[in-house]
Amino acid sequence: MIRLEDIHQTYQGSQGPVHALRGVDLHIRPGEIFGIIGRSGAGKSSLVRTVNLLNRPSQGTVTVAGRSLTALDSAGLRAARREIGMIFQHFNLLSSRSVFDNVALPLELAGLSRGEIRERVAPLLELVGLGTLADRYPSQISGGQKQRVGIARALASRPKVLLSDEATSALDPETTRAILALLQQINRDLGLTIVLITHQMQVIKQVAGRLAVMEAGRIVEQGDTLQVFSDPQHEVTRSLLDEIVPQELPVNVVERVRTLLGSAGHAPASLLRLTFSGPESDRPLLSDVARRFGLDLNIVHGQIDEVQGHPFGNLAVVATGARADLDSAVALLAGAGVRVQEVVHA
Repeated sequence: MIRLEDIHQTYQGSQGPVHALRGVDLHIRPGEIFGIIGRSGAGKSSLVRTVNLLNRPSQGTVTVAGRSLTALDSAGLRAARREIGMIFQHFNLLSSRSVFDNVALPLELAGLSRGEIRERVAPLLELVGLGTLADRYPSQISGGQKQRVGIARALASRPKVLLSDEATSALDPETTRAILALLQQINRDLGLTIVLITHQMQVIKQVAGRLAVMEAGRIVEQGDTLQVFSDPQHEVTRSLLDEIVPQELPVNVVERVRTLLGSAGHAPASLLRLTFSGPESDRPLLSDVARRFGLDLNIVHGQIDEVQGHPFGNLAVVATGARADLDSAVALLAGAGVRVQEVVHA
């Protein structure tokens, strides 16, 4: 649906050229919700704005729904943009226009009659849960409702792609969850391809099937969301994931276990950090290795979460027993898809 190839974006700044994007390649499939995440200044907003050529790349090609946007003339680009809706962090509503008329604006600009506009806008307001607020003005509705107006407006031209540029950043957590649930519903009901720009892993966790992580104008990691969450490869990804599942054991836990294992009379033992996701999360692997290898297992720390219904997380376990049995247990766990890190051994 969306293919970006060798995208570069260079701005002329006060101190010289600014390289916002550096050779980005990205393929977003039809009908998926794709997340693009990174810290402020990573280049994610610059990237999403190349999809509809609000920012024309300095180099590279942009293809949407089989059309190369970078090869179109002005008239062709205007027509292509009607198939790409966009919602923004700060809503961008016109205060002098009612909810209905804000949603109707792009249809008025496209030359539709008032009757055609009403036939299209009324169902959209129902879809986003604002059917009873059509005559209100932006000053009379909440932030979450304003964003719903922005979503309805973006859908008015019946796009194939919906771009969301930090659309939930100005909202409280409860409203954010409601807006993300609405985007999921739109994705299911209308089959839209949705691209989410965000700096919040919680947003990615709730709705994105795949994601790309950006840093300094480049994509440093991408893939299936559950896989990336359970086995992040890049330091930036691990840092962003810290807000959901800490990537390192707390120092006090490690030191407490180190002291315990170093005490007189303690049998040979290891502090193991187990990271898991998907089907192995539901298997009784710990009880299995305890029985099979005669180990004593003590869970000293852990956290389990979900990515859209799929569990992932980590546990810190003190495993006590003979070294050969510990090694066999680690091999069994690894063979079952669990990542095992030996943090302390004594």
